[in-house]
Amino acid sequence: MQGKGFIKFIAIVLAIVCAYALSFTLVASKVEKDAKNAAKGDLAKEKAYLDSMSTVKVYPVVGFTYQEVKAKEINLGLDLKGGMNVTMEISLAELVKSLAGNPTDANFNKAVQNAQIQLNAGGKDYIKIFVDEFEKLSPGVKLADYFSNQDNASQLKPSASNAEVEAFLEKEATSAIDRSFTVLRSRIDGSGVVSPNMQKQEGSNRILIEMPGVQDQERMAKLLQGSAELQFWQVYQVQEVAPLLENINKILAATLKTDAPATKDTTAAPAAGGKLAGLEKSATKDTTAKGGKLAGLGKKDSTAVRAELAKSNPLYAVLNLPIYQGENGQQQLMPGAVVGMSLQKDTAKVNNYLKLPEVAASIPSTMKFMWSVKPREGSRIFELYAIKVVSADGKPDLGGDAISDSKDDFDQHNKPEVTMYMTSEGAAKWKKITAEAAADPNNKKSIAIVLDNQVYSAPTVQNEIAGGVSSITGNFTQTDTKDLSNILKAGKLPAPARIAGSYVVGPTLGAKAIHDGLISFVIAFIVILIFMALYYHRAGWVANFALLINLFFIIGILVSLGAVLTLPGIAGIVLTIGLSVDANILIFERVREELAHGKNTATAIKEGFKHAMPSIIDSNVTLFILGAILYVFGSGPVQGFATTLCIGILSSLFAAVAISRVVFESLLNRKIDVSFDNSLTRNAFKNLAFNFVGRRKIYYIISTIIIIAGIGMYFKNGGLNLGVDFKGGRTYLVHFDKAVSTEDLKTKLNPVFGNETPEVKTAGEDSQVKITTTFHIEDQDIKTDKVVEDALNKGLAGSKYEIVSSQKVTPIIASDIVNGAFYAVLISCLFMFIYIVVRFKKWQYGLGAVIALFHDVLMVLSFYTILDGIMPFSLEIGQDFIAAILTVMGYTMTETVVVFDRIREKLKESGKEDLHGEERNNLINFALNSTLSRTILTSLTVFFVLLVIFIFGGDSIRGFIFALLIGRIIGTYSSLCISTPIVIDLGSSAEKK
Repeated sequence: MQGKGFIKFIAIVLAIVCAYALSFTLVASKVEKDAKNAAKGDLAKEKAYLDSMSTVKVYPVVGFTYQEVKAKEINLGLDLKGGMNVTMEISLAELVKSLAGNPTDANFNKAVQNAQIQLNAGGKDYIKIFVDEFEKLSPGVKLADYFSNQDNASQLKPSASNAEVEAFLEKEATSAIDRSFTVLRSRIDGSGVVSPNMQKQEGSNRILIEMPGVQDQERMAKLLQGSAELQFWQVYQVQEVAPLLENINKILAATLKTDAPATKDTTAAPAAGGKLAGLEKSATKDTTAKGGKLAGLGKKDSTAVRAELAKSNPLYAVLNLPIYQGENGQQQLMPGAVVGMSLQKDTAKVNNYLKLPEVAASIPSTMKFMWSVKPREGSRIFELYAIKVVSADGKPDLGGDAISDSKDDFDQHNKPEVTMYMTSEGAAKWKKITAEAAADPNNKKSIAIVLDNQVYSAPTVQNEIAGGVSSITGNFTQTDTKDLSNILKAGKLPAPARIAGSYVVGPTLGAKAIHDGLISFVIAFIVILIFMALYYHRAGWVANFALLINLFFIIGILVSLGAVLTLPGIAGIVLTIGLSVDANILIFERVREELAHGKNTATAIKEGFKHAMPSIIDSNVTLFILGAILYVFGSGPVQGFATTLCIGILSSLFAAVAISRVVFESLLNRKIDVSFDNSLTRNAFKNLAFNFVGRRKIYYIISTIIIIAGIGMYFKNGGLNLGVDFKGGRTYLVHFDKAVSTEDLKTKLNPVFGNETPEVKTAGEDSQVKITTTFHIEDQDIKTDKVVEDALNKGLAGSKYEIVSSQKVTPIIASDIVNGAFYAVLISCLFMFIYIVVRFKKWQYGLGAVIALFHDVLMVLSFYTILDGIMPFSLEIGQDFIAAILTVMGYTMTETVVVFDRIREKLKESGKEDLHGEERNNLINFALNSTLSRTILTSLTVFFVLLVIFIFGGDSIRGFIFALLIGRIIGTYSSLCISTPIVIDLGSSAEKK
């Protein structure tokens, strides 16, 4: 064998690289084991121990610290470790409006709106869509009139064409996404998340973020979605605003009598609701009374009184003025910047009241209302502030650009605060602002410190503040101040960002996934080792050695590349091992054929490798192409599966072909006998003579019947059982302490989800359900996720349960996933057609293979629709199903290419490649039967592997593996009974013409 030395060299280098990459995991595990032993079950001590080791050198040879070692260990995905996966969407619509100075022009804003609608429907390039829409609505109008200004004069001239403006906007959009990526990375790093994974989704305005170990969904949502627009505003005093609120109350009372507004609670402040009576407990001097037309709820509160109050005084039914009882017994307004107080559940109604046209018209242009970021300490009450807009351009008195640095600290009372350091220019402005606020000793003013339109504090200024150092205090925890300081340091986002999709996995589910994944992996591996050793005797042990090397290389390469190992990734590794066996079986069956022809072992091995190589390369190339397409069009777990599949294919080729060949050569050189069978397997699959070609019409009829049955069930079921990936919505996997009724849960959840009945299905066991709802999925408010989860908890009240995972997919993400799936299948078929035509030089082979692919897809879909509701697990059509479909297509191509290779070989050997009619059919039948042993054996090995994963791999991938199981059977059937007969029929049609 030529190049044996080079193969050994490559194998040694790969082994060293893989061993080095895996060593970091071993070192990190040792440190963590020491931490557990030292802590003796105390999690706080264990964390403190690991924190203390972060800068200690724990890798003695190369001198890496624990923190550095941890960053290089095996990177487990969220489904194995638990955590949060987020898709952030940068609002290019807001960026465009901001760059244009937020114009009021109707056509401009209509173009912005239309572009967003098209983007939501699956459009790709927002800027191009916007420019096209603007030119439709305002023909002949120059975009430069909106975007060219003094700030960008060097980049965009007033005379710029619309094409030049479009190029400018594209550049700004790309820059905004890049800067958003940097800002978000800085925020995440500052939050203490270990080994986050971030990537920009090329060609879109999205950023994908994986945060292992994160469980506080609300905290991370605030951290990621806050634009960090820090502002300092003057505020109105309550005495100045009370008359306006009185007038608004009158307007509402008159308006609501004739036309009750829709005040759906969609933007409530971020805290759980409570009883209105709780207002009494918020402060010892706070009370509610009626003074003039003011109305409150004191101790006489009742449902009837509240209903009457809501009619006569609608505003004061949900907003209380800060009132105290004076020395003379009269109720008076409490001096200060707080103009009203509401419970969390009522803040949305107050917001909607203030937005009514009749009410908005009465509010001065110099005033806007904002809520406190947190409720009062020990209560559920949020405070309302009236911001004073004194600048003609509507800008704050001081902006966030005045801050040079910030840090979380403690005040003189040892309470958490954020200390801000200002620039020299900012310090001068701050000195002037505070001097004016403190000028009147009898009427000192307050300054509101606002971040993302929420008031963090509004202290009364006692004295002028010089030096440029100030602080934000309030009802904050240390985590709050740490996050706030982190946000201020990282800077503001160039455009608003929102969570368009999210997936949260609890640690319990992660631990179970690791257990199930490892069990399935070990059992599948043992099954393959035993099978190869029993069937191929000593040659089987050579294959097993190559398998072990292959496994070591795959995991080592994954770790060295920093790839994330997910549960589908483990499935990909196990599957790759099955495919590695496929290569060995191809070689071994060819060797057995050569031995049967009377050749000696050395010659048979040489010829076996030679004749098997075309089939091995063709089948692996087709599967690699599909893996690459999966990686490009998939995301998250699908990409994890594709990554391991592609790496595994390359590693398997090297291990199964190169390494096993070197081992055989070494055994032969040592005069060690190598056997490829035993007495039981020696004559297996010999003298087979199935008439595949002659019975092709029977196979066509069988497939047609199954597909028609699938179509019938499709209409009977009202379509496919689409998962949340494809239709949008929120999904919660909830585990109860005992079996529950899905119908009872639907009934309980219907009212809390706005009379919208959710989908509730059993997930794996009677005590675990998957709840899917579209409740508020269109709402983009930062607080909506919390509102929906609160509603879920309210509906499940009275039961013992744990939300082990949750997923959110907005309609725009769902639309993109559908489009991605469609293009993935279409492009896969195109690539397969091109590859087959190039390799076999006949279009009939290419078209026959593609028809077989569509046949397999339709067959799998048919079985899914027929068996949906019958199988004891979910058969949803989601991203993982598309991954399964593409993998099934890979199986079909692998099998088909091997068969086509053998047909081409037999036709070439006969010297009659232009054969036609019955003679050609007989030769093709012979070729099909000669591949039958390899086809059955490889199908069985992969089938057994999939069956093991299906049984032991856990509920989360059972539907995915079921699709692969069906697909494996269909792919084998298709390669023998569909694709080759179709090639014959296409050839016959061409001959007739």
